[in-house]
Amino acid sequence: MLVTTTNDIDGKEVEIIGVVFGNTVRAKHLGSDIAAGLKNLVGGELRGYSDMLAQARKEALTRMIDQAKNMDADAVVNVRFTTSQTMAGAAELLAYGTAVKIKNA
Repeated sequence: MLVTTTNDIDGKEVEIIGVVFGNTVRAKHLGSDIAAGLKNLVGGELRGYSDMLAQARKEALTRMIDQAKNMDADAVVNVRFTTSQTMAGAAELLAYGTAVKIKNA
């Protein structure tokens, strides 16, 4: 499955199928919070949070791609990520884009 942040696929004509989404909601971990609090005093990367966000992006992207496959798409264009707080200590990461069929593929 081709996934791109561009609006189109160079040299290809596409037919729009529809918007696809993939999301995950993650809560902070007490151990990561304690480590982050200590790291906040001395500075540096909050590795636990970086790893959690990387995993969340991958999961949201995989879910979006699965939805596109279920719609028989060849690609997803104009892919974007967004986050929102769902409750104290938890956030949603959403991947979305436009599922397309490549003409004359």
